[in-house]
Amino acid sequence: MSDLLKYSFKLPPEQQAIRDKCFHPSGMFVEFPIEDVETSIPARFEKIVRLYPDRLAVKMGDRALTYGELNRYANRIAYAILEKRGPASEPIALLFEHGIEVIAAIFGVLKAGKFFVALDPTFPLERISYIVEDSGAGLIATSSGNTDLASKLKNDARAVLNVDEIHNSYSSDNIGLSASPDDLMTICYTSGSTGKPKGVVQAHRNVLHSVKLLTASARICVDDRLTLLHSLSFASGHAHLRISLLNGASLFPFDIKSEGVRCLAKWLEDEQLTVYHSPPSLFRQLAESFSGREKFESLRLIRLSGAPVTQLDFDLYKKNFGPETLLEFGMGSTEARGIGSAIVDRTFTFPQQGVPVGYPPPEKKILLLDENGQGVELGHVGEIAVTGRNLNVGYWNQPDLTEAKFLAGPTGSDERIYLTGDLGRIMPDGFLIHLGRKDFMVKIRGYRVELGEIEKALLTHPEVKDAGVVAWDQEPGGKYLVAYVVPRGSNALAVNELRGFLKKKLPDYTIPAIFMFLESLPLTNGKLDRTALPRPDHKRPNLEQSYAPPQDEVETRLVQIWEEILNVRPIGTYDNFFDLGGHSLAATRVISRLIQTFQLDLPVKALFDAPTVAQMAAVITKNQVKRASEETLNRMLSEVEAMTEEEAQKQLTEENARC
Repeated sequence: MSDLLKYSFKLPPEQQAIRDKCFHPSGMFVEFPIEDVETSIPARFEKIVRLYPDRLAVKMGDRALTYGELNRYANRIAYAILEKRGPASEPIALLFEHGIEVIAAIFGVLKAGKFFVALDPTFPLERISYIVEDSGAGLIATSSGNTDLASKLKNDARAVLNVDEIHNSYSSDNIGLSASPDDLMTICYTSGSTGKPKGVVQAHRNVLHSVKLLTASARICVDDRLTLLHSLSFASGHAHLRISLLNGASLFPFDIKSEGVRCLAKWLEDEQLTVYHSPPSLFRQLAESFSGREKFESLRLIRLSGAPVTQLDFDLYKKNFGPETLLEFGMGSTEARGIGSAIVDRTFTFPQQGVPVGYPPPEKKILLLDENGQGVELGHVGEIAVTGRNLNVGYWNQPDLTEAKFLAGPTGSDERIYLTGDLGRIMPDGFLIHLGRKDFMVKIRGYRVELGEIEKALLTHPEVKDAGVVAWDQEPGGKYLVAYVVPRGSNALAVNELRGFLKKKLPDYTIPAIFMFLESLPLTNGKLDRTALPRPDHKRPNLEQSYAPPQDEVETRLVQIWEEILNVRPIGTYDNFFDLGGHSLAATRVISRLIQTFQLDLPVKALFDAPTVAQMAAVITKNQVKRASEETLNRMLSEVEAMTEEEAQKQLTEENARC
C-alpha cells in the first residue's frame, strides 16, 4: 500500500484567502499550542480557568456560569464520584437532559480520572440498557428529572449519583489527578451493522488534536459565543463543547426538543451568537422560520455537519445571511472525526454531481481505494479512507471490528488508515466530492443510521415474516426511511402498532416514516434487491382506527397543514401525527404553521400532548375562546376606564336592576 499517498495537495489560494477572513472582529485569536495536545482535557480546561475565571463559560436560559463557577461545580461532582468509585479508570454513564448539568458532569468525570458514556434519556430503555451493560459502567450520574429512569438501570454492581443532591460539603478545589494523553476520555455509541450499537473509543490526545485543528480552522477565540444544539450522546455534539470551553469562549446550549425552531432565530439574535452549528436539516427548519426582519449582525460562521449539504442549503445561506457570514461544511465520522471541510462565501459554485466535502485537515490525508484496497487514479471513484496519527482508538470490546476498519499505515509509521465505507472523487485541486455510501448506512436528519439495525428490529416482531428498509431522497434535501414488510399471516398489520413496537427498541430518528406491505421482497441471487422495491405512494397507511373526515373549519385547516408537511393523503381527524411518519423536526414545522395560521402561541410540546387532528383542534379552539374572552374583558375594562364616575355608577345600577 506504499503507493497510496502519491497525491499531495496544498490548500488552494482561494480557499486560504476565505479562511483568512474567518476571524472574530476583535482579532483575539490565539493558536491552540501543540504542547497542550500532549496533556489531558482537565489540564487544558483548568489552564483556561486560571486565565479567565470570571468570563462567561456557559449560559442556558436565565442560568449562567463563569469558568470559575463551572470548574467548582465540576470539582464537587468529581469528589462525589471518587467517594463512590475510587480513583481507578472506568466508564461512568451520564444520563442527563440537554443543559448545564451534563457539561459539568463531563468535566467532573474526567477530573476524577475516568471516562464517560453519554446517554440520551429520550432513547428507548432497551437501547440505553444495552449501552450501559456493554460499556460496563459501574455508576450512573444523573439529575433529579431522570432518577426514575436511572433506577431502572441500577443493580447490585451499578450505583446512581444524583448531582442535584451534591452539597457544599464536597470540596470545590481542583483534585490534581494527572491523566495521560493516551488515557480514555469517552465511548461514543453509534448504530451498528449487527443490530446493536457499537462504541467508538476516544482518548485525550485524539480529542485535543481535533480541538487544535478546529480551533485553527474556525479561528475560535475568547470573544466567540457558540451554539450547542446537538445532543451530547452523539459525537457531533462534542465539537462546540470542546472548542468553546477549551479556548475560553462562551457556550450556549439550546434544547430544540422543548423550545422548538421558532424561538431559535430570536435566540441567535438576542444572545449575539457568533458561531452556529447544526445538521443541515435543522438549518433548513431555521431558515423556514425567518420572518425576513432578522439581522444576525454577530454571526460570523455557520457550520453544517452530520449529513450531506445540498444546493438548497447553500441557497438558503446566500438568501438569509450577509457577506460577512461565512459557511463551513464538511464530512466526519465518529471513528476519524474530521475528514474534510471547506469554508466558503457567497461566490462558491455548488457541484453539479455529488456532495461537496472540502479539503483534508492538516496532518491527515484522504485516500480513495478500489475494491482490492488499491489507490484509484485522480478523478476516479473509490472508497474514502483517511490516514493520520490521531485517529480514534477503535471500537470498545470489538478487536476484530477495529482490525477490519483501522488498517496499518502505508509507510510502517504510527499512522493508521480508517475505511469510511463512503464513496468519493477527488478533484484536481484536492477538493473531495462525496458520492454516497458503499454499504447500507445513511444519514437521517444528521444521525447515522444502519438500515440493518432497523431490519433486524422489525424481524423480531412475531407477525413479521420478512423486512427491508430503504432511504429515499426527499425535497428539500435529506432522506426519509421506508420499511417494506412481509406479514406472516393474511391479517393486515396496523402501522401504529408496528411503529410503537419499534419505538421500544430504537431511537425515534430510526423509525421509518412510511411502512409498505408486500407479499414478498424482491431477491437477486438470494439477496434483497433494494433497487426493485416500489417507490412509496404516500397514501394513508393502514391504522387501527378508521379514516374520519374533518368536521369543521379548524380540523379542515389542520388536515391541510399536516398533509402538506407529511406528504400523506388523506389524513383523518383521529390519525396520530407520529403514526403518519411525523418526527420532532416535522413537529416544529407544524407548530410554526399553526402559529402563523391561528395567531396563537403554542409550544412544540403541544403537538406531542395532542397528536391527533381532533385533539389539536380542541387545543386551538380552547386557546381561541380564551383569547376572545381576554379581548372582551380588556375592551370592557377600557370602556370602564373611559367612563366618568357618574356614568359607571349609572351602568352599575342598571346591571343590578336587570339581575
